[in-house]
Amino acid sequence: MPKLRPLTNAEGDVRELTAGDFKRMRPFSALPKAEQKMLLGLKNAPIVHETDAQWEARKRKLNANGNPIGRPPKEEPKVPVTMRLDVDVVKFFRAGGEGWQTRLNAFLAAHVKRASKPKRRPARSGR
Repeated sequence: MPKLRPLTNAEGDVRELTAGDFKRMRPFSALPKAEQKMLLGLKNAPIVHETDAQWEARKRKLNANGNPIGRPPKEEPKVPVTMRLDVDVVKFFRAGGEGWQTRLNAFLAAHVKRASKPKRRPARSGR
């Protein structure tokens, strides 16, 4: 293995990274826990394993008031679906430009709403 050049010189200036430097880079989280602690200066700190819930809580970004940043999750998020449609149906909705999938969803939702209404029976004649 070739000898690696230091990233800084005697004055502390950082040299320009080479393609080889980038090839050798790994995400910090990919390092073993002990090596992460050493790099963070926590050499003798005990290794603590988090639960998934603890990780999720820690990785969420909070604002100054402690509230999550970003759009709140929907109560009923949309479901990704793969389906095959007739060419003329897709052409019709795509012809309307951007947002054709949203328009198709609205069309289907309106149909579901109409179809789920109770059907009115015609009034009976008095005969």
